[in-house]
Amino acid sequence: MTPTRLCILGSTGSVGTNTLDVVARHPQRYEVFALTAHSRTDALLAQCLAWRPRYAAVAEAQQARQLGAALADAGVRTEVLVGPQALVELAAHPEVDAVMGAIVGAAGLPPCLAAARAGKRLLLANKEALVVGGALFMQAVRDGGGLLLPIDSEHSAIFQCLPEDRDQWASRIDHILLTASGGPFRTRDPATLAEVTPEQACAHPNWVMGRKISVDSATMMNKALEVIEARWLFDLSPAQVRVVIHPQSIIHSMVVCRDHSVLAQLGTPDMRVPIAYGLSFPQRIESGAAQLDFATLGALSFEPADERRFPGLFLAWEALEAAPGSTAVLNAANEVAVAAFLDGRLRFDRIHALNRATLDAVLPEPGAAQSVDGLLDLDARARRRAEELVRSLAR
Repeated sequence: MTPTRLCILGSTGSVGTNTLDVVARHPQRYEVFALTAHSRTDALLAQCLAWRPRYAAVAEAQQARQLGAALADAGVRTEVLVGPQALVELAAHPEVDAVMGAIVGAAGLPPCLAAARAGKRLLLANKEALVVGGALFMQAVRDGGGLLLPIDSEHSAIFQCLPEDRDQWASRIDHILLTASGGPFRTRDPATLAEVTPEQACAHPNWVMGRKISVDSATMMNKALEVIEARWLFDLSPAQVRVVIHPQSIIHSMVVCRDHSVLAQLGTPDMRVPIAYGLSFPQRIESGAAQLDFATLGALSFEPADERRFPGLFLAWEALEAAPGSTAVLNAANEVAVAAFLDGRLRFDRIHALNRATLDAVLPEPGAAQSVDGLLDLDARARRRAEELVRSLAR
């Protein structure tokens, strides 16, 4: 068996490290061809020493020099590249078979788009690529002729419930239900959320995730972005994407069929399950996750999403119904808001206010969503406005 050559974009994050954990269980099936990181060069160095990829990439030249010197001293012949263009080149490299898109935020759009255009097997954990790129991104997947496999646990669950023949999807689906744990503040009085600290917001009850995604889960903006992602992944109308709170995070999402049968994918809350599925599709391989024990599972419960507690969730449908590019504005605003909260510059309960105000203030120009440059310009404009709002809301 010829091993599958992998490029892992964002290898030092939680999805990247879990991907390497799955790969380590199947050394004959996969070869780590390239690893990339933004700023965690110490972690990237350790990965390069362990995996000896052909290439590594970092954000800045100084990081590249330090990493290259350390690898040379260790006798590891990994070529170190630098900058955003390096990510694009590695994602589309002719020797790469599969790309794990695990960069957080809009920065993941260009390399994931390059992988799609190059016809790669693209394992998409970077939901922002679809939130920002939407129709442009899905057209690139069709034009490239590759395979797009969702890695978010919710979207992987939906994908696993559907037939492999995508032409059958429209005739099967009435709507889909994305499940949400509700995060650490599901039962907390909304009036007390002004006091939330970054440490409290990042303490997810079920999942181990990065800080940005953990805050998004606490505000339910993560689910808002997943609603937008699902609309594009499965070619659904916004009204066909719904959300239900499921605190146990055992049912990862559901498909409600036209005959009102409900198909669900269940499993322990472990990202290695969707990662292993994406790596091996249409086969199944050992993921390392614990088996679900129904004898000790207990009750599975569900409840509606509370708009008073999680108002950000409902911006998803509003942005989808607004001018093309509005979802990119929402994503940019949220990235700025979360960064400001983690830096201590914005209260937790004002994240939604900033997102709401930015969405109202930044109107996409006609045609902005039809090109990468147009989307990135819109993203930059939204970020500037959001930063201005951080300063005003912090007063």
